[in-house]
Amino acid sequence: MTAAIDTLFAALADPTRRVMIERLSRGPASVSELAEPHAMSLPAVLQHLQVLESSGLVTSQKTGRIRTCRIESKALRRAEDWIAARRATWEGRLDRLGDFLADGAGDRDETTT
Repeated sequence: MTAAIDTLFAALADPTRRVMIERLSRGPASVSELAEPHAMSLPAVLQHLQVLESSGLVTSQKTGRIRTCRIESKALRRAEDWIAARRATWEGRLDRLGDFLADGAGDRDETTT
């Protein structure tokens, strides 16, 4: 699972690919629609899409001359689950630290008075 998460986050690390994912979150789009806001060649756009497809974030289907891309929600769910697990770990640690500090602050107040 670590390699899959690494690939997923590597794909999301690029701002161009994040813009593409943002656009696809609103619904399917053709390659030309995804290329529209970017000042780059079509081959460069296709390379970005290949990275997104390799990571599992995007799927595409060709009908005639049009390639339509769709976001793959399962891949986003994997990223969300990974982040949620890290958040739960750190929230638990911070809660324990808060409890420790609250207990320690009470002990210090008793010894200084």
